[in-house]
Amino acid sequence: MQKILVANRGEIALRIMRTIHRMGIRSVAVYSEADRHSPHVLFANEAVCLGPAPSNQSYLNGDAIISFAKQLGVDGIHPGYGFLSENAAFSKKVEEAGITFIGPGHEAMRIMGSKLAAKECVKKYNIPMVPGIDKAIDNISIAQKVAVEIGYPILIKASAGGGGKGMRIAAKESELAEQMERATSEALSSFGDGSVFIEKYVASPRHIEIQVLADNYGNTVHLFERECSIQRRHQKVVEESPSSVLTPELRQKMGEAAVMVARSCNYRSTGTVEFLLDEDLNFYFLEMNTRLQVEHPVTEMITGIDLVEEQIKIARGEKLRFSQDDLTINGHALELRVYAEDPLNDFLPSTGTLTRYEKPSGDGVRVDDGYTEGMPIPVYYDPMIAKLITHGNDRTEAIQKMKTAIAGYHIEGVQTTLPFGNFVLEHDAFLTGRFDTQFVQKYYSAEKLQAQQKNKAALAGMIALKYWLQKQDDVKAAEPLPTNWTRRS
Repeated sequence: MQKILVANRGEIALRIMRTIHRMGIRSVAVYSEADRHSPHVLFANEAVCLGPAPSNQSYLNGDAIISFAKQLGVDGIHPGYGFLSENAAFSKKVEEAGITFIGPGHEAMRIMGSKLAAKECVKKYNIPMVPGIDKAIDNISIAQKVAVEIGYPILIKASAGGGGKGMRIAAKESELAEQMERATSEALSSFGDGSVFIEKYVASPRHIEIQVLADNYGNTVHLFERECSIQRRHQKVVEESPSSVLTPELRQKMGEAAVMVARSCNYRSTGTVEFLLDEDLNFYFLEMNTRLQVEHPVTEMITGIDLVEEQIKIARGEKLRFSQDDLTINGHALELRVYAEDPLNDFLPSTGTLTRYEKPSGDGVRVDDGYTEGMPIPVYYDPMIAKLITHGNDRTEAIQKMKTAIAGYHIEGVQTTLPFGNFVLEHDAFLTGRFDTQFVQKYYSAEKLQAQQKNKAALAGMIALKYWLQKQDDVKAAEPLPTNWTRRS
């Protein structure tokens, strides 16, 4: 593989290209008119403009991407995450064009891209699943019958969904019709597929995912878990590895289950198997993401394995160079997604220009970003500015490094989730590991964040005053010294 096109933008495009260049491979960037001067474009060996800013005219234009790849003699296409990364039709077209798709085969992607098909595929392996119905529902009468059988509250989910879209909770029968209509409508507008299914709503679960790697020769391993329970609007904000609640025995069971899920669809490349973990530490299969995850750096930090490099090696036909017994957990890692969002205003996107942008650095600190000072945050795409990652010998050290890194991250021009990250890191529920996916609903509010910020400002003022008073005591008028000099008039 001599040349790889990265079919994405921003921080993930830049992160993938860094590995591509380190492997001695040339890179091709694609960009929209809004991203013409983005770092990933300037970093690549070659770059081509896909079209106007809207993603459906640029980054989602699979035919244009394949056409440019053929013109430029590209050997492989890496989709990153989002956009076309889990589009089985695009993957198939890439393969039919004689170009290697750096990811799983389109058939595995098709199966795992549908939550219903995925459940059907893995159920023969006796992997625990949340009670529910394993077929799409569009009839309210059938939905009512199923809901009564499994018991309220129930969760209505889009079959083709992701990122919390097409997902609604009905706590009682009187809410079912309205919530089902909303889920169906949102699923149709977001994914072009309005099919939904129903399962038991697991109250206060933890979101645990297992990273897997599989080659073309039947070798599949897991690279341990990531805890992804700190979320807002069903989307992750803070992730860590390993989880603070998994025992070695439970880690092994969940890892083995994840490997079986991958094998059930003849998976290859990197992938992530997601589970819900209830308060009694029972786990249930949720879904499989057939791509590189946003939070993959925490796994890289605790294993020392470059997941993008492994993706490329698998895509070009190499065997995995390690077995499950070779893999160990080294220390602890955290990731904070730095979004251009206002945590004091319900996490609404904050548009504007980065008038100041200074990144933290130091031992065990990593920043994956795609912006520089002076750049605007486009309204057309996900508002994530960067991923801030820290690694320590243990969880306490990783948390302290993250707090220090947040204090050293200076962003002006837009509001960000940095203050929210600090709120999480200082909350007793997080520090003790007693939290779940309801952390924001249970513990967070704009008023609490403002109070925390005021307390910090007051403390900083008191420290500054004490320092000033000490200096006043140290600085005294100098006593006149005796001298032999006489003043001449």
